[in-house]
Amino acid sequence: MNKPAFSVAAPVRAGDFQVMSLVGFAHGTSHFFHLVIPSLFPWLMSEFNLSFTKAGTLTTGFFVVSGIGQAAAGFAVDRYGAQRVLSAGLALLTLSALALASAQGYPALVAAALLAGAGNAVFHPADFTVLNRRVSPARLGHAFSAHGVAGNVGWGVAPVLMAAIASAAGWRTAALAAASLGFVALASVVLLRGNLSAPAPAHAAGAGHAAAERSSPFAFLRVSAVWMCFFFFLASTMGMSALQNFAPSVLNHVYALPLTAAASALTIYLLGGAAGIAAGGFLAVRYEAHERVVAVLLVMSAGMALVLASGSVPPVTVTPLMAVFGFCTGTATPSRDLLVRRAAMDRFGQRSFGRIYGFVYSGLDAGLSVAPVLFGPLLDRGMFPSVLYGVALFQGVAVVAALRVGHARVESAAAAAVQPDSRA
Repeated sequence: MNKPAFSVAAPVRAGDFQVMSLVGFAHGTSHFFHLVIPSLFPWLMSEFNLSFTKAGTLTTGFFVVSGIGQAAAGFAVDRYGAQRVLSAGLALLTLSALALASAQGYPALVAAALLAGAGNAVFHPADFTVLNRRVSPARLGHAFSAHGVAGNVGWGVAPVLMAAIASAAGWRTAALAAASLGFVALASVVLLRGNLSAPAPAHAAGAGHAAAERSSPFAFLRVSAVWMCFFFFLASTMGMSALQNFAPSVLNHVYALPLTAAASALTIYLLGGAAGIAAGGFLAVRYEAHERVVAVLLVMSAGMALVLASGSVPPVTVTPLMAVFGFCTGTATPSRDLLVRRAAMDRFGQRSFGRIYGFVYSGLDAGLSVAPVLFGPLLDRGMFPSVLYGVALFQGVAVVAALRVGHARVESAAAAAVQPDSRA
């Protein structure tokens, strides 16, 4: 059941660990850069006299550019190869940190955010193309798990490292430290590029795949499962974005936690997510009904958000609750990624991995871009619990979208089975 529609050579199988490690490091770097500017908000807001709304707009600009660029980057990956596109993205992230370190006003902060967004755009289409083509099919669930863990580690490390360096040596030094990380990641991808060079895709089995490969490069936009994946990412990341950007301020006002303790709670949430992703890799391999796995875990996540939003739990329990919250959200991630892979493979084989992953994951960037400008004005009005209520609401919408992805796949499979008979 669900046999892979392409073959993987033995030398590629032997290099699974190297491929997963290199792609994971690059992905962790991209997630680190998601929070470079937000982690420095307390210093940037003070130095440049920014409101929550103006600060949130920086994050929105980052993800608007990333979302638009990600859809385009998918086509670039399919045409020019993942390694070249990935190197370009890491170079742009490094330049964005250097621009941030030299910023003298709000326009320069905007420029740094937009440059970082352009760099961030390449990672999902490039990473998933490499993993799908270079990692043996039996290990894909674990590969997606490792990919997600690396991203969450990047998220978890960024707030603590950026805040620590900014407190000790200033926010400009913290930005230079981020640039150093980007340079190391770029050097690794360039020097070890042989691990990322994907073999030519094997011909997909079946006439349906062959016809899809000869069709318009935009043919995937006619597949309902692809659109449902897009809307799933849009909804699931709306609340997560607000939480990542504003959790320290939210927990400080709702539970009177010191900012350092509130920032640590965010880090624990993100590291809990990383632990969940590690566990989720085994869950994704064991259970094939990925949409149901995602739905159950996100319902649990929404429940945790509602508990925290109530403000009724003792402050000492906030950090453990954030850990469980992150674990539930993270555990769904590998199943989510395999759900997208099946939506791509069902109709188009692996030749369209870049463009499909680029389009679907642009929904993630769209959600991350909208949330800060949606919740920033609410926080400016003192409505801090609204962030947690928003997380619960959008996770519920994501559950509906995930179930619809599974339903759309069943409908597509049924339609494909009927078509040959109608021509008989």
